[in-house]
Amino acid sequence: MLLWSDRSRAAAWALTALIIGVLYVAPLAVIVLASFAGQWNGVLPSLPTLGHYAEAVQGSSGDQIVASLVTGAVASLVALAAGTWAALALRSLSGRLRRVLELVFFLPSAVPSVSVGLGVLVAYSQPPVLLNGTVVIVLVVHLVLISAFAFGNVSAGLSRLAPEFEQVAESLGARPGFRLRHVTLPLLMPYLLAAFSLSIALSMGELGATVMVYPPGWVTLPVGIFALTDRGDIFQGSALTVLLILETLAVLGAVSLVPKKAAGR
Repeated sequence: MLLWSDRSRAAAWALTALIIGVLYVAPLAVIVLASFAGQWNGVLPSLPTLGHYAEAVQGSSGDQIVASLVTGAVASLVALAAGTWAALALRSLSGRLRRVLELVFFLPSAVPSVSVGLGVLVAYSQPPVLLNGTVVIVLVVHLVLISAFAFGNVSAGLSRLAPEFEQVAESLGARPGFRLRHVTLPLLMPYLLAAFSLSIALSMGELGATVMVYPPGWVTLPVGIFALTDRGDIFQGSALTVLLILETLAVLGAVSLVPKKAAGR
């Protein structure tokens, strides 16, 4: 709906600001305040302290930060490789077969993550493939959940890729492997980085499937936060939540620098 008068536009902006403030800014502000709180008996917290952050970067909480980062990075890299390979492989197909294979690849994203976690747990808790109780089963769960998003981003990039570049390289005698490394993948770089960014953001915040399969020695931050808040330690859980947000933003910020460098070359 178009708003023509200054009063209606001001009202629309005020309503938008109210909605954003209530749904997004206020919950995040409460988490940040709680992470510094020593007590919270009134409207605002009291006895501010950095003790929650000091505890968060050492001991089991520090291990959770490392576990989340390693899990997200490894699972996202494998998902990016698998999704790119699948998108390139399906590119030459058409018709019903391609639609069926794409549906199969997107299937894990269409079911609850808890169902994925339970399925992987049941499937790999008995020989000949016994992964239960290992770090690998956590990586497998994250890979299953995020690979569809990596595949979708790369497929979207391939659909927008002008075929003339590859055709020119082929006409000049470039072999398929050379075209892939020096023409197709560089042109897809923005989509590859977007796929990796989305994958690692989803992996860093994944809880439902991870809580079904994680071994005692490999607890990710979302699982640790859930355990803390479940037993009533809201302040320490808030500090870990802030660190999870900062960790994810730091990784995404580092990834965002890559397209400019790649384009420059």
